[in-house]
Amino acid sequence: MNLDVTSPDAVSAVVRRYFAVVGDLDSTEDQLRAVVDPDAVFRELPNPIAPSGHERSLEQAVAGFLSGKSRLTDQRIDVHEILVSGHRAAVRSTWRGVLGGTEIVAHMAGFVTVRDGLVASHETYDCYEPFTLSP
Repeated sequence: MNLDVTSPDAVSAVVRRYFAVVGDLDSTEDQLRAVVDPDAVFRELPNPIAPSGHERSLEQAVAGFLSGKSRLTDQRIDVHEILVSGHRAAVRSTWRGVLGGTEIVAHMAGFVTVRDGLVASHETYDCYEPFTLSP
């Protein structure tokens, strides 16, 4: 069954696929590019990992995606809730990653815009639980 790309179910499916790719350490750059619009913009608000925040193009996001894979020994994203309005989705999720033997946990809220079945933008607000990295 083909879903209308503007239906809430279709938008939610794209968002879930995107988070699955991002959260899987075994996923590839090609898999990420397959779910993201070439002109996509990614905005990360300030947090302990990125104190000044970041705004990235697809190419910059791909570089970060690959860099994370080389640094993390484990990672997962649990999507708890997706609320869809038109082409936009509000997403509540939890990210867990292991870096240098330390588990880091972020409770995330974000807004994802889907255009033509691809992620066109992602703005994220990450709230990290306290952590200390081992030297």
